[in-house]
Amino acid sequence: MLLDLQSVQGTMLIPLWGRATASEKNPEILYDKEAIKIIAGCDFDFTEIAKTFGEYGGISYIVRARKIDDIIRAFIEKHPRASIVNIGAGLDTTFSRVDNGTINWYNLDLPDAIAFRNSLIPDSPRNISIAKSFFDCSWFDEVTFNEENGILFISAGVFYYFQEKQLKEIIQKMTLHFPGGEMYFDAESKMMLKVSNRTVEKTGNKGAKMYFYVNNPKLLETWSPKIKVLSCKSYFKGIPASKKWESGTRVMVRLIDLFKMMKFVHLRFER
Repeated sequence: MLLDLQSVQGTMLIPLWGRATASEKNPEILYDKEAIKIIAGCDFDFTEIAKTFGEYGGISYIVRARKIDDIIRAFIEKHPRASIVNIGAGLDTTFSRVDNGTINWYNLDLPDAIAFRNSLIPDSPRNISIAKSFFDCSWFDEVTFNEENGILFISAGVFYYFQEKQLKEIIQKMTLHFPGGEMYFDAESKMMLKVSNRTVEKTGNKGAKMYFYVNNPKLLETWSPKIKVLSCKSYFKGIPASKKWESGTRVMVRLIDLFKMMKFVHLRFER
């Protein structure tokens, strides 16, 4: 299975590399056994990605995975039979780390991305791929949902690539179809988004421009009266900088949180 590296789908290789390499060195933050296994058996040359993203890039990917793992575990502790929808799943391996034996997990992504994913990570009875656009509302009907069991939507490094108008329209529809549902995603500030675009371009990927940013999360509540911001927390909150990291990595971690350049946003769809 070939993947167009000059595309948004092509970026799925970057976090996979980051989680594999950084989790081997920082298992106290996250240990992604499945990502490590996939990278070991992959014949793709990650040299340019490693050179461009470096240690800090890898750290940022395992911190993001750790934060998402934590929010899922907290959610399914209250809702053990919940449905979890991974928007823009790519080569995400979260299910392998958080599965409690009863959740229903859905990996939503474009058909070419899902085809590539399935060549490396096969589906299982409760870990199912949906090969559709996030903006194609027909996927709503492929997800098991009842309010009692709950539903959580997660998205890691995906919303950046969409226009705000696109996100607003689909999330408005989701609030109506999935009352009581929750959503958790990462976002960057406007300033940081410009930096990220330049970094991705350095890898040679010219087809994955990013647009969406969050400076003031409360503005998301203006999209719909059913949207409630539960929290917005700085990216590295609760993850202390390690002395074994390079000085540049430690500085970046402090700056990112100091200037609120990256964050995690948690929403609820009010009934």
